[in-house]
Amino acid sequence: MEATKIYFIIFGLLTIAGGIVGYVKAGSAASIIAGSITGVLLLVAAFIMPEHRVAGLATALIVSLLLAAYFIRKYLSTGALMPAGMMSVLSIIGIIAAIVAWVKR
Repeated sequence: MEATKIYFIIFGLLTIAGGIVGYVKAGSAASIIAGSITGVLLLVAAFIMPEHRVAGLATALIVSLLLAAYFIRKYLSTGALMPAGMMSVLSIIGIIAAIVAWVKR
C-alpha cells in the first residue's frame, strides 16, 4: 500500500505542475484549474489511503480514469508526447495501481 500512496503523491504533484506549465506556456486557465483540482484530489486520495483505504483508492481510481479518458483521446488526436502522452501513461499506471491495491486488500 505504501508504494501506491507514493505513486499517487508523485502523480498528484506532476498533475499540478503540468497545470501550472500549461498556464504559463499557453495562458490556459483551464489547465491550471483542472490540473490543480485533479492533482489535489490525487494527493488527498494518497493521504487518506492508510486510514480510509476504500475512499482513497476509489478517489484515485476515478480521477485516474477521468484523466486517462481525456488524455488518451487527446494523444490519439494530436500525437503529442507532452503533455498528452505522458499523462496518458501516468493515468494508466494510476488505474493499474489502484486496481492492484484494491485486489490486495
